[in-house]
Amino acid sequence: MGILNRMIGMPVLASEHGELVDLMLEVVHWVMLVLLVGWSLFLVYVWIRFHNSNNERANYHGVTGHATMHIEIGVVIVEAVLLIGFAYPLWSARVDDFPTGEDVVRLRAVGEKFQWNFHYPGKDGKFGLIDHDLINGQNVVGIDPDDPNGKDDFVTRNDMRIPIGRNVIVEVASKDVIHNLALGPMRMSHDAIPGDHFHMWFKPTRLSPKGGTEYWEIICAQLCGPGHAAMKAYLYVQTESDFQAWLDENAPAAPAAPAAPADPAAPAPAGGDNAPAPAAAKAKASGDAADSPAA
Repeated sequence: MGILNRMIGMPVLASEHGELVDLMLEVVHWVMLVLLVGWSLFLVYVWIRFHNSNNERANYHGVTGHATMHIEIGVVIVEAVLLIGFAYPLWSARVDDFPTGEDVVRLRAVGEKFQWNFHYPGKDGKFGLIDHDLINGQNVVGIDPDDPNGKDDFVTRNDMRIPIGRNVIVEVASKDVIHNLALGPMRMSHDAIPGDHFHMWFKPTRLSPKGGTEYWEIICAQLCGPGHAAMKAYLYVQTESDFQAWLDENAPAAPAAPAAPADPAAPAPAGGDNAPAPAAAKAKASGDAADSPAA
């Protein structure tokens, strides 16, 4: 992390793509600092140079040089480099190059006044169907109870857990007003808009504090009502083993598949009811007869 980023209190970096984000921010901050100092010095110079005591008669010709125009052109060039060389490639990778495969961790983040609900697909890795008409106090995201894929889904309140070193895709949604899921250490943020579903992805590269046992705060970065300041959640980045143990602890066991009914058309055993008894049964019967007292 650059000097200026540390000075302004940027949160710790914990994602793979975040290095490019921090580099772009560091360059932007240096450019802004140079412009602030430069234009401030120029303003002081103008105050002194054109003060009434130094200019008893007005000058109607003004400045004839082109220095200010050259400076403005330089600023435009720097901003174009930042936009084309940094921002566009970073944005493109976030919206076009989504990871695929079984190793990807998927979850849903559903905002509401004033909390975050995190919906996990359970051990099977498949989300159950969602129906907004089913949302109630017990079913906070509207999981369809008749969908077998949702039998092992579970929802946590203000508790987001992900493993280190694996790509994570988060689907962001809202139940009421516009919220914003802001994951500072991941350098990711996205609006949650009612009626729409958006996706963002990242790869954690650092455990949360104390080996993943403590958290970073998740905030809502969109003013959403009187309880906005209290709308925070907790992000844990854990080891793979700790994450799997947490999943096993929270995911309800999927119901076992019912046994297949007997086929009424299956043929009866050979011999029907008169089939010979098994050899073991015959031997037992013979032994019982030998042990019985003589008449």
